[in-house]
Amino acid sequence: MTDRSFLTAIALGLALLWPAALPAQTLRTPGGLTLPSATAPAADNRTADYIVALVNSEPVTNHEVRQRLRQVEQNIAQRNITNAPPRAVLMRQVLEQLINERAQLHLARESGVRVSDAEIDQAEQNIAAQNSLSQEEFRRRLRSEGYDLNRFRDELRQQLLLQRLREREVDSRVRVTDADIDEFQREQRGASGAENLELNLSHVLVLVPENASEAVVAERQARAQRVADRARAGEDFAVLAREFSDAAERANGGEFGWRAASRLPDLFVTSTRNLPAGAIAGPLRSPAGFHVLKVNDKRQAGMPSMSVTQTRASHILLRPSAQLTPEAAIARLSDFRQRITAGTASFEALARENSQDGSAANGGSLGWALPGQFVPEFEDTMSRLRPGEVSEPIVSRFGVHLIRVDERRNVQLDEKQQRERLRMVVREQKLREATELWARDVRSRAYVEMREDPQP
Repeated sequence: MTDRSFLTAIALGLALLWPAALPAQTLRTPGGLTLPSATAPAADNRTADYIVALVNSEPVTNHEVRQRLRQVEQNIAQRNITNAPPRAVLMRQVLEQLINERAQLHLARESGVRVSDAEIDQAEQNIAAQNSLSQEEFRRRLRSEGYDLNRFRDELRQQLLLQRLREREVDSRVRVTDADIDEFQREQRGASGAENLELNLSHVLVLVPENASEAVVAERQARAQRVADRARAGEDFAVLAREFSDAAERANGGEFGWRAASRLPDLFVTSTRNLPAGAIAGPLRSPAGFHVLKVNDKRQAGMPSMSVTQTRASHILLRPSAQLTPEAAIARLSDFRQRITAGTASFEALARENSQDGSAANGGSLGWALPGQFVPEFEDTMSRLRPGEVSEPIVSRFGVHLIRVDERRNVQLDEKQQRERLRMVVREQKLREATELWARDVRSRAYVEMREDPQP
């Protein structure tokens, strides 16, 4: 482990089991899909335990509510969320979440949904590998931290059951037609006024001191003009910002990130609103000095960005089998990584000799990829790598990977790609709505008896 607690590391590993559209850690997720509650030590104090609710004759205890609440509060602290509800409200939400889970688990059992021991083993191995541990090391660490392994696996089984039930009952039934996409576009165009404009800008500020002489003003303007000229010639704007900008965001390469037009100076909005992505504006004069702006992207609120950062990556894939355990695959790829970083072997040669997928013939190259093209565990690791950097071994549903990012670039999506991106947005909306309706229906058909209020 690095700077994360073991509890957080387990939670992050378990989160990989859930679709990105409905994060496992989100309290308000329809249907109550959450991280397993068995990630708290079994030795926790239970003197205040009692039944707070019955769901189809199954109890929800005060201890379970407290345990889940503690985990939620840890996630809130880790994410630096400042607008979280009061603790009493969180507790009620947690209780409702647990009730929803009980009702859905009851439905899963009645419907014959099953998760095998082999699937639990594989999920546990994946979590262990994501935390750079073998399965046995992971179990030893659980025991040393006071966790009950059997209960952990039982809760993991329940979460997999919930996932499988949701996929069968909701995900498989959600369809997005071309007419749905057209309707979404019409709705967004109807809200396309300036008040809905969002801009992603980068900025270089060349300060002009108060009461500066004409000579100083001219010198600062010339400096800003050189920045603008170099940016228009294709130089990296982030590098220029770090070198020349006097603004606070210079450390971020001058990037503001996405902001509503209403939260930006009028000077910035009027000079960039009609420019395409990638264009440079300025130098622009303000009381503070001279500004050079780059339009990274623009969109209407509610619409996804139509320019994306593509990544060209390579990987080496080993598929666990009867002859190659996941632990052995991780160890082999760790050795490859050491040899690559030491310069004693090339990534391409090792990929050609060892990788177990079609990219091996190309030295592991996967070509240019759009966001969302790979499975979440692969994509998450890839997104954190700098060009030229090689990852630690990571586990996905396809096997164990060693990933190298070769290059990144910003591109505008073509018409077909734009529609596919809109299709994903519309599907996420429909999925949220369908899941909420389904969860309410399951909850309404369950017998729920509220007993005593939970206590912290």
